[in-house]
Amino acid sequence: MTNTTENNLISSPINDDDVILSIENVSKKFCRNLKQAYVYGLKDIAAEVLGNNRASHKLRKGEFWALNNVSIDLKRGESLGLIGVNGSGKTTLLRIISGLIKPDTGSVSIDGRISALIALGAGFNPLLSGRENVYVNMCILGLSRKEIDNFFEQVVDFAEVWDAIDAPVRTYSSGMRARLGFACAVYTNPDILLIDEVLAVGDARFRTKCYRKLNELREKGTSFVLVSHSSNAILNICNSTLYLSKGKAIIHDATELVISKYQEDLLMIGSDAPKGAMANATHNSDDSEELHITSVFFKDDKGNTLNKLVCGKPAYLCIQCKAYKKVDSIIVGIIIREIGNKTDSVLSINSERDKQHLEILPGEREIQLKMPYCGLKPGIYTMKINISKRPFYLYDMVESFKFEVERNKKMNQCEFYQPRTWHID
Repeated sequence: MTNTTENNLISSPINDDDVILSIENVSKKFCRNLKQAYVYGLKDIAAEVLGNNRASHKLRKGEFWALNNVSIDLKRGESLGLIGVNGSGKTTLLRIISGLIKPDTGSVSIDGRISALIALGAGFNPLLSGRENVYVNMCILGLSRKEIDNFFEQVVDFAEVWDAIDAPVRTYSSGMRARLGFACAVYTNPDILLIDEVLAVGDARFRTKCYRKLNELREKGTSFVLVSHSSNAILNICNSTLYLSKGKAIIHDATELVISKYQEDLLMIGSDAPKGAMANATHNSDDSEELHITSVFFKDDKGNTLNKLVCGKPAYLCIQCKAYKKVDSIIVGIIIREIGNKTDSVLSINSERDKQHLEILPGEREIQLKMPYCGLKPGIYTMKINISKRPFYLYDMVESFKFEVERNKKMNQCEFYQPRTWHID
């Protein structure tokens, strides 16, 4: 089927047989003031009823553009990533594509069945049983009664809720509702699947099953539109990526290029840091803050900045900070992931687990992690760094610090570098 929205009017279907989703000059505005938003809403409804021009392309007092003139095409079988900081317009665009809200200007054309993994289980009626909600939910997603009958057992098997399928959904845990919502969405055999940061469903075993199912759909030709703050998830799944900032499209290109641009915007060159140092650009600049990270970089044992690490060679990870007062008992946590690798993480380091009790005095300081040998295999990695204290206090965080590890001649067909010596006794 072809579904098209254009300023609440019907437009022509997609002409290119290979394009399954076409977004043309889409804009959406909102008003931050609730009372004023109600007034504008009533005026817009009246304008539509009377056939008057709404002047949708203009901002009224108190309004802002959540999306501003965004255009993109998605071909059949491809996967599109949407990245950007909170408030950039990613979820708004996803909701417009799914038909939950209408754009103020522009059009969205869809050639096929669409399903959304957004707020899983939020549309379930708590008074109805799980069985009844499956039929209602999948019917809304476009399946006939006969199709739902054919898929019902697979849905319940996947969600693992057979014991409670005839109980009211209000008796379900949030995890059970999310699992059932996920199963309903993926078993509609969608042509396009919209995913909005909802893959943390259930325990680790169930999440693995979800990823396998998504991979199965992708192999069958399902197109994906994925919203995620995880660069690794985007890189693993998406052919191309759209980077949004304050409602505007910054760049749409191959995923690796867009991720690099996004990371460059998140991480800026530190003014006092050595050449090549990458600094966090997203921390608070409030004068009341206690500590923030100013730059992150590597250097060798002679103090020279390293642009790349080398397998088997020593290196220092340097985290430059600015403290506004003495902070003690801090915990530095580091998680390293390989770009393109489907594993969750390659290395996790925590100063508390290493029994290192760190204290930072006021002023500019540098936390150093000495690595006698770099044990990572050749590749490109991202590093997440956070500085915190117990129980749940976060001082600052670098979400994604990208670095590269080069091959050493001693490194061959290995997953990591093993420091070693040889001896005959």
